[in-house]
Order: sequence, then C-alpha cells, then structure tokens
Amino acid sequence: MARTRAQDYDAKRLAILHRAAELFAQHGYSGTSITMIAAACGVSKALLYHYYPDKEAVLFDILSAHLQTLITAVEAAARIEADPDTRLQSLAAALLEAYRDADAEHQVQIANLKLLPADKQEQLRAMERVLVGVFSEAIAAAVPAVGHGPLLKPMTMSLFGMLNWHYLWFRPGKGLDRADYARLVTRLVTAGAAEAAAAVAPGTASVAAPASAVTARTARTRRARGA
Repeated sequence: MARTRAQDYDAKRLAILHRAAELFAQHGYSGTSITMIAAACGVSKALLYHYYPDKEAVLFDILSAHLQTLITAVEAAARIEADPDTRLQSLAAALLEAYRDADAEHQVQIANLKLLPADKQEQLRAMERVLVGVFSEAIAAAVPAVGHGPLLKPMTMSLFGMLNWHYLWFRPGKGLDRADYARLVTRLVTAGAAEAAAAVAPGTASVAAPASAVTARTARTRRARGA
C-alpha cells in the first residue's frame, strides 16, 4: 500500500511539474502564480503546497527533473558499442527523442534557469556540464581534426545550438523526423569540421588531451553527477 501511495504521489508531482512548465513557457515565470498552477492542475492551493512550498521550488524541480531525463537518455546512448560517428549520431538522436513532449520544459530551462538563486543555479549548471561533457568526448573521438584542441568547446556548443533550438521550427510529420535531423546535424559537424578547423585555426585544431586533463574532466563529471 505504501508503494502505491508513493507512486501516486510521484505521478501527481510530475503532472504538476509538466503543467507548471507549460504555464511558465506561456506566461513567463513572473507572470505565473501558484494560484494559476493549482487551477491548471485541478487541485487546491493547499494540496499544491503539500508538494511545493513556493514557486521557486517548482521551477527548480522542473529543471532538475528535465535535465536528469536528458542525462539518463544520453548516457544510455553513450554506452552502446559503436564507431565514433555512429555514437555521436546516437547521442544526438537520444537528446532529440528526450525533448519529445518536453518543449515547455526546454523553453523554461533556456529562459528561467538564471532566475534561481546562485546555489540552485550551480546544481543545475553541473547537470548541464555532464551533458556537454558526454557530447564533447564523442565529438573529440568522431572528429580527429578537432580532438581535444581549442576548437572542441565551440564545436560542441555549435552542435548543441542546432539541437536545442530545433523546437522553434520542428513539426512532427512535416519534413525530417528526429532521427533524420540527428543524422543531418551530426554529419554537418563531422563532414565539415576539418575544413572549418583549418580555416579558423590552421595547425592548431587538434591537440591530444594530456592524461592529467582527462583525469580532471572525469573527476569534474563524477562530482557533477553526485550534485
């Protein structure tokens, strides 16, 4: 019985978070009240306060739950045995699939994370760094011209830019599906990276990562996962 109650509690909590994310995306964080969230969820304010003490706690949990979903999906894709190109494509596809039905949460992450207190922001930024780290290592392996050199970060963030803003134009059933778009953007990176690297930083694109740097990155990632 206790397990059933716990499952019911979690299901209601997730429903509250999703509806609140839709309201934040539509009206903005400052334009959404606890009263509006309760009404949209069909519950009383008293019941909503049973789950969350204030609107800030709702926002933090929306972003934390969303980022954890993304991390879980991407790390699962990263564990699949595949050549570097296929792994990078699988990561992109996993991220896009995790964005399915989460446009509101994604918009809230982009627009409202900065509204939280600094300590809460840092917890979420640490989760974002885990995502970036997984993609960075995949790009370094798939694009030898970039490797662990100075262009790895801009290359990684460029890929994220193409993936993160797809919700502005992507419409299911029209044009490319998510898997096709994952192939498109990763191919843009892998096929054009060498020429782009040579154009902006001749002779400096690829630099093997020192063992100490790899160890430091691994330690930072482990600390972030434990945050």
